Amino acid sequence: MGKFYDFQVKDIYGNPFDLKQFEGKKVLVVNTASECGLTPQFENLQELYDNTDRKNFEIIGFPSNDFAGQDPGSNAEILNFCQKNYGVAFSMMAKITVIGEEAHPLYKWLCGQTNSEVKWNFHKFLIDEKGEVVRSVDPTILPISPEIVDWI
Repeated sequence: MGKFYDFQVKDIYGNPFDLKQFEGKKVLVVNTASECGLTPQFENLQELYDNTDRKNFEIIGFPSNDFAGQDPGSNAEILNFCQKNYGVAFSMMAKITVIGEEAHPLYKWLCGQTNSEVKWNFHKFLIDEKGEVVRSVDPTILPISPEIVDWI
């Protein structure tokens, strides 16, 4: 796989989701968790999503239970939590593994492109309009930080 848009994942409902539909847009990819100290970042993610043009930018959340078991719920429970508590309207995908040998191929590719590892929940990857990874962003950096907003 050479570009972000070459991957297919499953959405939170379990349906195939072709990342090619975001071709030509910048994309922020983030692994999420519902029971983490960083969970309030959902609010910032939604704020960023609400304040950007859908023609040019998207956010994709990938729930993961990899770090301290902080997202143990089912996909339906995760979606309900995100919508009820944070009004999440950006694309949420099915829960995946983002670290180790069992990591989803997309995350293996993201980490390989940046020569980095997913450090914790809410680790972010910035993908440009060409489907190339621009950078890996530390989990503690807020989605509404200047380094992300200015990049968009």
